[in-house]
Amino acid sequence: MGTIPRSLGMRRLLVLTLALAACGGAAQTTTTPAGSVATSTPATPVSSALQRQAVLIPPATNAAVRNQFGFGFPAAPAVPSGPPEEALVEALDAVFSSLTATSIDIAAIDQIGELGDARAAWLVSDLLALLGQSPARSISLNVFERLTGAALEDDPVAGLSPWQSVADHLIAWDLPAVPGYEKWKSQLYLLIEPRWQPFFDDVDATIDWRFVSWGGVPMDARLLGDPDPCPQGCIAALDDPVVTDAAGGDWYSDDRVVFGVTIGGESRAYPKNIMEIHEMVNDTVGGRRVAIPYCTLCGSAQAYFTDNLPGGAEVPLLRTSGLLSRSNKVMFDRNTFSVFDTFTGVAVSGPLRQQGIELEQTSVVASTWGDWKLAHPDTTIVAEDGGIGRQYSLDPLGDRDDNGAIFPIGNVDERLGVQDKVLGVIADDGTPIAFSVVDARAQLEAGGSVEALGVVVVSDGSGVRAIDAAGADVVGHEAFWFAWAQFHPDTVLWAAPVT
Repeated sequence: MGTIPRSLGMRRLLVLTLALAACGGAAQTTTTPAGSVATSTPATPVSSALQRQAVLIPPATNAAVRNQFGFGFPAAPAVPSGPPEEALVEALDAVFSSLTATSIDIAAIDQIGELGDARAAWLVSDLLALLGQSPARSISLNVFERLTGAALEDDPVAGLSPWQSVADHLIAWDLPAVPGYEKWKSQLYLLIEPRWQPFFDDVDATIDWRFVSWGGVPMDARLLGDPDPCPQGCIAALDDPVVTDAAGGDWYSDDRVVFGVTIGGESRAYPKNIMEIHEMVNDTVGGRRVAIPYCTLCGSAQAYFTDNLPGGAEVPLLRTSGLLSRSNKVMFDRNTFSVFDTFTGVAVSGPLRQQGIELEQTSVVASTWGDWKLAHPDTTIVAEDGGIGRQYSLDPLGDRDDNGAIFPIGNVDERLGVQDKVLGVIADDGTPIAFSVVDARAQLEAGGSVEALGVVVVSDGSGVRAIDAAGADVVGHEAFWFAWAQFHPDTVLWAAPVT
């Protein structure tokens, strides 16, 4: 089990033809009789194999709804409309109002199943995420199956994590939650981490609480520059790390991965092993204040400018909340306790949401250290101890993320394997584009070009980044395919020419 193989049949059925040519001038776009988008540029000679057409594969509108192991989700259960029955409200109040770290009303959970409102399955899922091996867990699983008609034993994910299977079903169905859901969920979650209270206080927040789960760690609420780990074991961000020149980075093997940024002519490399520990860096590069979250579960490092915000907003201090949304880390500003969508940089709750803040991104390149420093000989790199006297394992996570998502993601897009790496960008017309990193690298190394909708992919170290026809940066970053596709479900996928 693991990733789903690519569907070559789907490629042939769903392609939008895109003529590829080597870079050399502004692109001209025409519409073919079939409605396909054809982009051409003045070409330089390449081999006949590389002159073959690449394709843009659009989303499938009638694809089967499957999880990461190919299991087909059953049809979604019917749900009532309007407010819940009074008896259901009483049962939910009995469960969540009396909940403590050591007790739960099992009879009330069973009553939820008897009342048959499938919308309450979201709250059953929230309970399951926190229940260990106990009678309450067994009853909750039974209640979920009674409410939805699902048979969890048919799902391979359930053999690894019954709760993950439950949440996958609900996300795949996009089942509505019972009215009042946020109130009951907050009672549960504030029992885990009371400092999440501001996240629930904004009644106009655009957080979809159905998709939010606990990642197993508390909030990082440390102030800027605090070098100490959290007393309760949070994922502690690294602020203003000490850096060295490339020669000073000889402690890091050339074949190991760094996340590289180039801002204002200054390049900096962030070793993957350090990023796996901190998952967030606040730094200054090229005279700009930046925050770099790394979602290990999504394979995604991004870089956001946190200075020069509109309206004179204070520079945010980004931290890890301890929460996840469909396996993506939820970051927040320590100064205002505003939540950001980590994948888009949009403030979704709190004062910064009210100010309409959306953080500007810049590109991040995933490359081996050896190739990055060859491409950027003046680069700096974070010091071996991060400047805080810490020892970092070279492989702190091991193979944890090698066999599929370990938190709920619902249905998957089968155009690629769930953990295939893609370079994700947004074209000028707003179209999300994903470039398979493996295919793009192979095309570039063979002397071909990689281009779609005015976006050109070029090599940078052993990684790739995007530019426009004039050579200006087009913001992009790598991610696992499942992550890019679920946060950009309308993405098109660039595929290499068929040989």
